Amino acid sequence: MGVIIGQTGQYAIWASLLLALLGIVFYLVGYYKRKKTFIKCGQWTAIGLLLSTSLAVAALQYLLVTSDFRFRYVVLYTSSDLDPFYKVTALWAGNAGSLLLWLWVLSVFAALVALSRHKDYDIFLPHVMPVMFTVILFFSGVLTLVDPPFQILDVPREEGNGLNPLLQNPGMALHPITLYFGYIGFTVPFAYAIAALWLKKTDAIWLYVTRRWTVLSWLFLSLGILYGGKWGYEELGFGGYWVWDPVENASFMPWLTATAFLHSAIVQERKGMLKRWNMILIILTFLLTIFGTFLTRSGVLWSVHAFATGPVGPILLGFIGVMLTLSLALLIWR
Repeated sequence: MGVIIGQTGQYAIWASLLLALLGIVFYLVGYYKRKKTFIKCGQWTAIGLLLSTSLAVAALQYLLVTSDFRFRYVVLYTSSDLDPFYKVTALWAGNAGSLLLWLWVLSVFAALVALSRHKDYDIFLPHVMPVMFTVILFFSGVLTLVDPPFQILDVPREEGNGLNPLLQNPGMALHPITLYFGYIGFTVPFAYAIAALWLKKTDAIWLYVTRRWTVLSWLFLSLGILYGGKWGYEELGFGGYWVWDPVENASFMPWLTATAFLHSAIVQERKGMLKRWNMILIILTFLLTIFGTFLTRSGVLWSVHAFATGPVGPILLGFIGVMLTLSLALLIWR
């Protein structure tokens, strides 16, 4: 039963990869060929993405809770005597599981954006969704080709390694989740900024449309940083509030640029100034969220809650480089 569930979860990730590709095609064809049917298909694709990633998350969560030690991820981060609460939080304790959670949250946000009902959304949506689907495509590709979470061991283990004692803290349920919602939420205003540049509609409309997304993402990121500081104070290994490890500092960088963006966006809305500066700030904020993810997976900096070094780190860095190059090229061109 467990093997079937694991295979289903991996197939669901493959499905998300294909759906992201389809979504990009549907929206772009729908816009440039003036066919609303394709736009509608793109919306259904976003719903399908949410369902497929939800299935993958549910499958991995089931394997963790039932302690199915035929799977590598379950062996690495749980044990049969681990508290059920921490078996649940083990979902994002490792590299593959945390990326799967990232993919799921991103698919939730993509579905919400795709189903939004507002006249201002319709202007940008056919270009916003391809940007979001591109990010989804990247993470789906990593989870299918580089670090799949449903790897089956050649020889099943009798017992798992258990969860790092430092991660057996109630903060494990609050800090990563709020941080992820903050990180991933900035994908939405970033996508709108890219769409606004492409359409040459760099006035304040895209700022009005994304204001709630920006504020909510900033709030979640702020909460994530506060929870991280509290957790660090409780766990000696984390160094306390003011001696944050590199991962905590990495989460602070996008918070600074996001805070600057919130303030400068008000100036553009009221006076029509700082258009280019706002574009730069939101692009930087998005890229810094990915950079924070890179730092935890690259081995560049030591951290007590960094993930094991693997091939994902360099791939994330490459993704940052590509997105930075394309974003700056579009900014200069438009």
